Amino acid sequence: MSQSTENTTESNPFTKPGFIIAAVLVVALLAAGMVIFLLPKGQSDAQPASPTPGTGSTPAASASAAGSSVCGLPTSTETSLGAAPETKWELVGTMAAPTDPQIGPGKTDAQGIRSCFAHTPKGALYAAVNLWALGSDPSKERAIAEQLAAKGPGREAGMKAPQTQAPASAVKIQIAGFNVSYTANQAVVDLAFKADNGALASVRTTLLWQDGDWKGVVADNGAPLEEPRQIRDLSGFIPWSGA
Repeated sequence: MSQSTENTTESNPFTKPGFIIAAVLVVALLAAGMVIFLLPKGQSDAQPASPTPGTGSTPAASASAAGSSVCGLPTSTETSLGAAPETKWELVGTMAAPTDPQIGPGKTDAQGIRSCFAHTPKGALYAAVNLWALGSDPSKERAIAEQLAAKGPGREAGMKAPQTQAPASAVKIQIAGFNVSYTANQAVVDLAFKADNGALASVRTTLLWQDGDWKGVVADNGAPLEEPRQIRDLSGFIPWSGA
C-alpha cells in the first residue's frame, strides 16, 4: 500500500523545517523570492545538463560585448575552462566566493556589492559564484537587481519586488563544482552546491556581457530561467570549493 503524501512528507527529515534550506537565487529569484533546493539526497539520477549559450529567452547583449572590462581586467580569446582555478576565497554572506586581482571582483561598493569581472571564462565563473554568494544576504536583493542584472524587463521586475525575508536555517550551502559554456557575449555557468548535511543540487546561471561586466539574466517577470535540480553526486562537474 502506498503512503499518503502527508505521511511521506512527515517521514522525510529533509522536508522538515530544520532540514530545508531556502536561499535567494541571486538575480534569478529577485522577484520570485525563495527557492528550496536542498532536496532528499540520492533520489535523482539527474546529471548536469550541457549548457548552451544562445538558448531560451534572454535580453540582447549590449554593443560592448567585445569590449574591455569596465575596471580594466583582462580579456582573452579563451572559450573554455577545463580545470578548477587556484584562487583565494572570501566569505560573502554565508557562502565562500572566489576572488583574484586579475579575474575579479574588481570593485566592491559601500553596500558590499561585488562587480567587475574579467571578460574570460574564469571571469564568468567568478561572476556567477559571487552573485550566488551575494544572494545569500537578502538585504542585498534590491542592489543586486539594480547593479548586477542584465538590462530588460526581468531587471525592472526585480527592482520592484518586495524585500524577501529569509527563513532561519541551520543548514548552509557552498559551491562544490562547476561547468562553463562560453561565448564572447554570453556564458552559462552550471554550478553544483553542497549542503553541510551532504545533499547536492545544481543550477545554471546565464550571464551576458553588458557595459563592460557580466550581468545575470532572468525571465521577464524576474523569475528564474531554470529551477535548481537535485543531483546524486558531482559526476560531470569540475570539483571546486572554498569551504
